[in-house]
Formats: sequence, structure tokens, C-alpha cells
Amino acid sequence: MEDYVYYGELYDLYQQLLTDKQRTYFEDYYFQNLSLGEMAENYQVSRNAIFKQLHIVTNKLEEYEEKLQLLEKRKKLEEISQSIDNLNIRKQLEELI
Repeated sequence: MEDYVYYGELYDLYQQLLTDKQRTYFEDYYFQNLSLGEMAENYQVSRNAIFKQLHIVTNKLEEYEEKLQLLEKRKKLEEISQSIDNLNIRKQLEELI
């Protein structure tokens, strides 16, 4: 389950860097909970083709995060915002996050 949350967070940040097909497969598998078999039937491809594409997508998401570290930075900013006593500044920071 942790992987689903982690990849979902990465997807939120980096989805625009993926192809339409990659986004569709990712969303079907991770958000719609379709099985590889269901997806293979829907798209008229093999289960292995779906599996490979999902593997490519998750690797890309991890690679983007490794290079850009947007998720890590977001989490650090969230921690910092929680420690700020000034509510106005905290609210402004949370809006940016």
C-alpha cells in the first residue's frame, strides 16, 4: 500500500512528463484498481506489455524524483510550515505547497 501512496504522490508532481498512454495505464492500475488482465483486454495488448509499461512509468517517476526532489522538498516545506507560529505566514506557505 505504501507504494501506491508513494507513486501517487510522484504522479501528482510529474504526470505532465509522461506520455498519454503512460498516464492512462498508470491511472487505470493505481487509481482505478484495474488488474493487468483487465487492462490488457481493454487495450488489446498482452499483460506483459502492460506490466512493462507500468514498470517503465514507475522507474521514470523515481528518476524524476531523484533528479528534481520535488516530493522531498514539498515534505520538508510542510514540516516547516507546521512549525511556524505566525498563522498568516503559515497560510501563505501552505498555499504555495
